[in-house]
Amino acid sequence: MKKEPMTQVAGAGTAYNKQCELHLFTFVLLDGFSHLSLVSALETLQAANLVAGSQLYDWKTCSLSGGPVRSSVGLALPVDFDVRDITHLQDIVIVSGEGAFEIDIGRLKVWLARVGRGQTRVTALGTGSIIMARIGLLDGKSAAVHPWYRTGFTELYQSVTLSRQTHHAKGLRCSASGGVSGIDLFLDLISLDHGTTFSNDVAESLCYAPIRLVQKSVDTGSPNSMSVLHPIVSRAIAMMENTIEYPVSPTVLAKDSGISTRQLERLFQRYIGTSPKRHYMRLRLREAYRLLIQSQLSITQVAFACGFTSPSHFSKCFKAEFSISPFEFRRAKAE
Repeated sequence: MKKEPMTQVAGAGTAYNKQCELHLFTFVLLDGFSHLSLVSALETLQAANLVAGSQLYDWKTCSLSGGPVRSSVGLALPVDFDVRDITHLQDIVIVSGEGAFEIDIGRLKVWLARVGRGQTRVTALGTGSIIMARIGLLDGKSAAVHPWYRTGFTELYQSVTLSRQTHHAKGLRCSASGGVSGIDLFLDLISLDHGTTFSNDVAESLCYAPIRLVQKSVDTGSPNSMSVLHPIVSRAIAMMENTIEYPVSPTVLAKDSGISTRQLERLFQRYIGTSPKRHYMRLRLREAYRLLIQSQLSITQVAFACGFTSPSHFSKCFKAEFSISPFEFRRAKAE
């Protein structure tokens, strides 16, 4: 691996003395891979290089055949290698798209069994978590999965713990749930390498800093009434979604579903992984987050629109969930 001399990593007026080693990522592109997921990761790594003023990161791409791979937007991208030509890797990133449950992974499984052991970190982008689960790399691990696939994933891979966040950046099995969540994932990986301050400077260079703290906490994986297979849970969630402004009690939710409150609690824990009360609060806070970004409503009006009886209670709940107050969030968004 190429060694870099002592480098001063600087950004946003702050300097960091680091013994910088060139960090190489190898992106494995599968047919129909998510173009946005790939670009989100690469642009974040490139931003880190620009902020540092030196090359901290490099990347290569490969495919199962060595030939071009067509992305989700129809572009055929050439790659640097055939996976069979690579013998040693520092970081493997699997990028896939639709069809992850059906795509033939025989060759990929054999290759990863050879190079993905030991201390090699394997990361999933797009629907890559599904690929990793099919191979067996996520057994007993945690993973982030796109909301569209969470229910089916849970039924098929019960040994995998689903992250409640948009990404998971711990240990040797990391993942992002799709879309621009790859930015957050790679910012966290950069933070592991060079510290939080530098990672925040990279986020700022991408114009991503103001709402990053909130976006990291927003549970985009929260199932909605259309994504849950169990009819009673789906009915209860639909009622929650329709009563954001005037929340009802768990007792009313249970009665509407024709079961006891205790039975409803057990169903939510099994299919959602949390209580009805907690899920209800997340739905209300996600709606508040949306209104703070997309509307001109005052913070007090947002509070009432999301079922809070006082702005102070709303502010307390919002800060507990997102680590920032509604006022601070809206001010940062406007800057």
